[in-house]
Amino acid sequence: MTEIPRKAVQRTAKLASLPLGVAGRVVGGWGKRLTGRSSEEVNAEVTAKTAEQVFAVLGQLKGGAMKFGQALSVFEAAVPDELAAPYREALTKLQHAAPPMPARTTHRVLAEQLGSSWTKRFAEFDDEPAASASIGQVHRAVWHDGREVAVKVQYPGADEALRADLKQLLRFSRLIQAIMPGTEVRPLLEELRDRYLEELDYRDEANNQRAFAKAFANDEHVVVPKVVASSPKVMVTDWITGTPLSAIIREGGVEERDLAGKLLSEFHFSAPSRSGLLHADPHPGNFMLGEDGRLRVIDFGAVARLPDGLPKTLGRMTRLALEGRSNDLLDLLRSENFIREGTVLHAEDVLGYLAPFVEPLRAESFHFTRRWLQKQAERVGDLRSPDSQTGRSLNLPPQYLLIHRVTLGATGILCQLDAHVPARAIVTRWQPGFEED
Repeated sequence: MTEIPRKAVQRTAKLASLPLGVAGRVVGGWGKRLTGRSSEEVNAEVTAKTAEQVFAVLGQLKGGAMKFGQALSVFEAAVPDELAAPYREALTKLQHAAPPMPARTTHRVLAEQLGSSWTKRFAEFDDEPAASASIGQVHRAVWHDGREVAVKVQYPGADEALRADLKQLLRFSRLIQAIMPGTEVRPLLEELRDRYLEELDYRDEANNQRAFAKAFANDEHVVVPKVVASSPKVMVTDWITGTPLSAIIREGGVEERDLAGKLLSEFHFSAPSRSGLLHADPHPGNFMLGEDGRLRVIDFGAVARLPDGLPKTLGRMTRLALEGRSNDLLDLLRSENFIREGTVLHAEDVLGYLAPFVEPLRAESFHFTRRWLQKQAERVGDLRSPDSQTGRSLNLPPQYLLIHRVTLGATGILCQLDAHVPARAIVTRWQPGFEED
């Protein structure tokens, strides 16, 4: 494959193979049951093959299809283990791997973006990509001044592919909803569409990364690589090393998991106050733990612009829910348009819905587990439960949607890490409005 398949009909055919493939396997599984195989055995086989097809199709297409797969990989922690296990490995692969483009294609893009004499900018350049992702791949190189650098090169056709994929994925939201029960998929897709389209110009990402690098310069807990050079489809930054959080999730020890969880939480809550930006692409492939115990953060294409930091309203809501002040909480939600005009909700029902979400702040340290997140997903996803009915009656104003998704994504990573995190101290320090009455 020399570049991303561009034609919408070509990409749509691949995406369409997902629901067709699932249907075929279900029919095949029914036939196998008639021959005497157990339903558990057949279901496990069908699920495993479906997971592998999801990875294969999304990975080959790259673009928006793969980016959405990366987003789903965070939310697998909310899915019951018997359903999630086959998808876990397949989706985790999407956090850091995709088929690479040939060296000649990479060289063509570099010449277009950095000039025909681009090789003079580098003392060394490794044609074998060190990492491949959704709309670009990363090469290790040595800059002309001797610095080790990472060179991010966008796939030709990424812009067309991204738009085509996101349009088609909206049509398949019901299928994806079945894979990820408990997650509102369509609003997530629509929000991802808007954010991902912003990532196509690497100059914007470079400016975001410069702002983060400046805010966290010489920080004792976080490392953000400096930008060396940038153009619309190529970006050069300092090279950094560390253990990806995806590896820590698979095989890390307790201390390593807890440290990674603490640093990730602190970064998530402190960045808006320090930089005016929120890193909006939370999946384990974008974070590494260095030998010095500091968190490495990469990929700043998607951000939320929060010049005044995280909204104070969120801090006040959290405090009121934590203290059980149901009437005050209801009044605040109404005044901030979290409850649509004319909607009838009872204060105790709203508190009952929100209180479990602030459970991590009730103790000095909270153990984030998959089971805890699964319980929350089951509670709000069961259409028969009062909490689910209350949740569907609440409104999420557009300005909070991205913050909400990033917080959910970060929480998903914490649960994948199985981390103990001093969440209350972090929120107390960094969430505006939390300490106010």
